[in-house]
Amino acid sequence: MAPTVVVLSRRLGAVLPAAALPALRNASVVLADPSVPDELVAASGATRAVEGESLPDDAVLLTLEPAPGAVVTPEPHGAALLDAVAVMDRLRSPGGCPWDAEQTHASLLQYLVEECYELYQAIEDGDRADMREELGDVLLQVLFHARVAQESAEAPFGIDEVASGLVAKLVGRHPHVFAGTERIDTASVQESRWEELKRAEKQRTSSVDGVPLGQPAVALAAKLTSRTARAGLPDDLLPAGGGVGEELFRAAAKAKLAGIDPEAELRTAARRFAELVREAERTAAAQGADPHALDPETWRRAWPA
Repeated sequence: MAPTVVVLSRRLGAVLPAAALPALRNASVVLADPSVPDELVAASGATRAVEGESLPDDAVLLTLEPAPGAVVTPEPHGAALLDAVAVMDRLRSPGGCPWDAEQTHASLLQYLVEECYELYQAIEDGDRADMREELGDVLLQVLFHARVAQESAEAPFGIDEVASGLVAKLVGRHPHVFAGTERIDTASVQESRWEELKRAEKQRTSSVDGVPLGQPAVALAAKLTSRTARAGLPDDLLPAGGGVGEELFRAAAKAKLAGIDPEAELRTAARRFAELVREAERTAAAQGADPHALDPETWRRAWPA
């Protein structure tokens, strides 16, 4: 028989695994090795182990270091998010990073937009490594804004309130999953039910309430079209003027009503065009032309077939 070693979680502090309870009940002494901080020793009621001293067979040794055959404190899925919160708190606290400490909700807006578009591009490109990194950068923006909000003198809130609000929203808008009071079999039915619950929850009086007007114009036109289509607006009441804006709106609306995402389609076309431009410039440069000063005829000759 040998002492029972219990590996504590660095993230979860004094939380003990249930599997260690039998050994703890029968232990003659509970000790903690040098890896366990003093506050955890005090919280667990353990005694600091003396280095080099042999332990009784019925002793329990608490440690933060991995050990073969040890009882390990299990961590829930997503526990690493606690590390991200802790790092963000350190950066914004006294002795942290001066740049991070100076940021405000307004100063961070540019990064929020940039990171979302970088994630969008990683998804478009199917680049899994970039996707993982950019998801982290988007998460950073959430953590950053929540930490700034926590310091506010006016209606402060932190990451826990943000997460709790999200949980309440997801549970409330999925009664068929969490309450068992409804039956929903298709994604389209769920989408309609989501909007219905959202409308009642936010007490909206218009079908276009809540549409973010700051989004890209093509996406905005598509969103307005889908919202009003659900409200029964006939197609002939969509913008019908002769201006460029109206024509673009109609093109976006037509695509959306056909089940096509016009923003994604336009982005794909734009990125394809950008690559054609680069290819033509490379071809022209290989032929001895200055790629920064091409005339129309050189452009045409170098343009990919």
